Amino acid sequence: MQIIENTTEFQLKNKSAVALGKFDGIHLGHRRLLERVLEQKKRGLSTVVFTFDTSAASFFGGETKELSTREEKREAFARLGLDVLIEFPLNRETAATEPADFVADYLAGQMRTAYLCAGHDISFGKGGAGDYTLLAALSEIYGYQVELIEKVRVDGEEVSSTRVRQAVRTGEMEKVSAMLGAPYRVSGKVVHGRQLGRKLGMPTANLLPDERKLLPPNGVYYSRAKIGEKTYRGISNVGYKPTVSEERVMGVETYLYDFSGEVYDRDMTVELLAFRRQERAFESVEALRRQIASDVEAGRNFS
Repeated sequence: MQIIENTTEFQLKNKSAVALGKFDGIHLGHRRLLERVLEQKKRGLSTVVFTFDTSAASFFGGETKELSTREEKREAFARLGLDVLIEFPLNRETAATEPADFVADYLAGQMRTAYLCAGHDISFGKGGAGDYTLLAALSEIYGYQVELIEKVRVDGEEVSSTRVRQAVRTGEMEKVSAMLGAPYRVSGKVVHGRQLGRKLGMPTANLLPDERKLLPPNGVYYSRAKIGEKTYRGISNVGYKPTVSEERVMGVETYLYDFSGEVYDRDMTVELLAFRRQERAFESVEALRRQIASDVEAGRNFS
C-alpha cells in the first residue's frame, strides 16, 4: 500500500475509487464503505482512502484521544488490500479550503476520482460546510460517480465513532466488538515492568500504548494477545498498578496462557474482550497474589 503523507501536492497516476472520512475506530459503517471501494477494483480503479493526519476533533480542540492510532489505521487499511492511503495535512491553511475548491483541486484533480463513497455525516472544507449534497452536485461537473453509504445499525442504533468511543469509556467491550466487527485492540512494544508478576509465579507482559490511544476504564479484562503470528488467550490489567508502583504511567499488563519464551522488546497487540473487575489497591502483596490467581482462573473459563 502506498502512503502519501506530509504533503498537499501529489498526483495519482490512475483513476481512483475514493473512500472519504475520518476512520477513527474503523467500525462496521467504515467497513461497509471500504468494501464498496474495494469492489471498484473490478473496474480497474485504484482504491484510495483519503483521511487527515490529525483528527478534526483533536485539531479544533476538545478530543485528545483516538480509537485508532495512525499505525493501527495503516495496518488495517493494508490488511484490507487498499492501494493508496492519503494522510492529508490538517492545518490552518488546509482547514480554510473552500469545499468546492477541495473537490476541484484534490478529488477531481490530484486524485482523479472516478468513484467516491461517503456517509451521511461527511463534512469537509472550511467550517465543515462541504457535505454529500455538494459532492453529488459537483459530480456532474467533474464526471465522478458518488454513492451514499447508509448507516449500519447494531442493537437498533446507528454505529458511529461517537458511540464506539462512549462504549470504550464505560468498559462495555462486548458492545465495542459488536460495533467494530472485531475486538478493541491496543498495540505497543513489550517493556520491562517491576516483575512482581514473575515473583508471584505469574509473569506478565507489559506494554505502553501510544499516549493518544483511548483506553477503557482502569481494571481487569479478559483478553487475547498476538505476538508475531501467534495468538494467546490472556487476562489483562489496564491502569497504573497502584499496589506495585506510584508512577502515573498508563499501561496494559497481560498474563498469557500457555506461553513460554521471551517477549521483551517485541511488538504485541492485545484485544480487550470483556470487563472482569475494577482496578484497586490491595492491603498486601499476598492479597494481590490471591486476587491475580482468581483472575487467572476466571480467564481460563472465559469463552
